[in-house]
Amino acid sequence: MLGEDHSLVHEFPSQKDKISALNKTDSLFAKNAKRYHALDKEIRKLELKNTPIEDDAMHQLKHERSVLKDSLYKKIISE
Repeated sequence: MLGEDHSLVHEFPSQKDKISALNKTDSLFAKNAKRYHALDKEIRKLELKNTPIEDDAMHQLKHERSVLKDSLYKKIISE
């Protein structure tokens, strides 16, 4: 669906405390989480406002978000 919230806490609500702790104690996790949320916000804005963007460019944004999400989730469950 267009405009869905894919924030980490929304995607992994049972891991809310762990996500918060990692944001405070792991600078790489925090940096990647910040980038992930910026991408998610940009994608939602583009989708909701129907802003013109090439399909390849949108696909690249979504792919980067997906790769970051996988990486962040691996870190969340490894702790």
